[in-house]
Amino acid sequence: MDTVEDKVIRIIADQALLDPSEVTPASTLAELGIDSMALVETIFAIEETFDVSVPFNANEPAAGQFDISSVGSIVAAVEDLVAARV
Repeated sequence: MDTVEDKVIRIIADQALLDPSEVTPASTLAELGIDSMALVETIFAIEETFDVSVPFNANEPAAGQFDISSVGSIVAAVEDLVAARV
């Protein structure tokens, strides 16, 4: 069974057109080549995969409650959303 981290890494890798092995928790979205459009697609994929609503404002990414500073921070935020859903 895939963990939240596995699924998030796979989603990000898909958007970056990379192999999941190239995506680490320390990676930033900029390092992976994720632009604003790919970020929005990533958010949509996370919402669909985990059946959660991500508190993210595409117009002001830094102002949101969803930390996108690294892959690891995204994983932690998704884990929190999944835990809150239960």
